[in-house]
Amino acid sequence: MISFNYENKFSLSNESLLSKWIQTVISSEGFKLGEVNYIFCDDDYLHKINVEFLNHDTLTDIISFDYTVGKIIQGDIYISTERVEDNANDFKVSFDNELQRVLVHGILHYCGYKDKTDDEAKIMRSKEDYYLSQLAQIE
Repeated sequence: MISFNYENKFSLSNESLLSKWIQTVISSEGFKLGEVNYIFCDDDYLHKINVEFLNHDTLTDIISFDYTVGKIIQGDIYISTERVEDNANDFKVSFDNELQRVLVHGILHYCGYKDKTDDEAKIMRSKEDYYLSQLAQIE
């Protein structure tokens, strides 16, 4: 089950489409969906989590807590909509495009993809681009 939770004034207008897409990504990667919670929040909310749980005193767009067991994807994905908006402006893409990239980014981490090295980041970006193109076909 995928659930979308809101800790700020943001809300998705297309939850069912995004849920279907995320489930497709999970199955395409050879995993099964357990329970994934997306929590949309502001910078302050996510910054507190970053400091408290990760000892990182920085702003970020996404923090994911991975509870995956074997091939069953489970976790909590926190997304700062303020960071997503700023990043969309910086990268000169739409807010929706950047948000979709972040949504799939968290899931790809749960599927085992990393982004710490340049090579890992290149593979992650390629996977994101591929699944973003798949979303366009679902819409």
